[in-house]
Amino acid sequence: MAKLNLIKICVGAETVEDLLGWQRHPRAKGPDGMPRHVTRMWPKRAEELLAGGSLYWVFKGSILARQRILRLDEVTGADGITRCGIVLDPAVVRTTAATRRPFQGWRYLKPEDAPADLPKARKGDDSLPPDLDAMLAEIGLR
Repeated sequence: MAKLNLIKICVGAETVEDLLGWQRHPRAKGPDGMPRHVTRMWPKRAEELLAGGSLYWVFKGSILARQRILRLDEVTGADGITRCGIVLDPAVVRTTAATRRPFQGWRYLKPEDAPADLPKARKGDDSLPPDLDAMLAEIGLR
């Protein structure tokens, strides 16, 4: 089975650090303590997502990070409506910046269209500011 990813705008977060801070909050976790993102729609291609796919996060118009999708849980809200809880690996992997136009909800992202993971930082390495990294990616230099 082919692997497939999701892409989602990280609403309310401007940086990867904002996402990390939110996911430390108990409201961002499921009953098992794992981070999860609850969405209205259940992915029709769930099997492909669960074959090693990730959720790629968009911050201010650029993909900057991803988290591996572990499972999809049914979540029933206080309103009685069943939603999809995307359970994520707590490890957030930073990626090369890849610009994206605004969209609502989530979209599928083929592996060949996903940005590459950044190498793990070495002690003493400086990181580029996200805006500069995104500009370099936009002109094909990253």
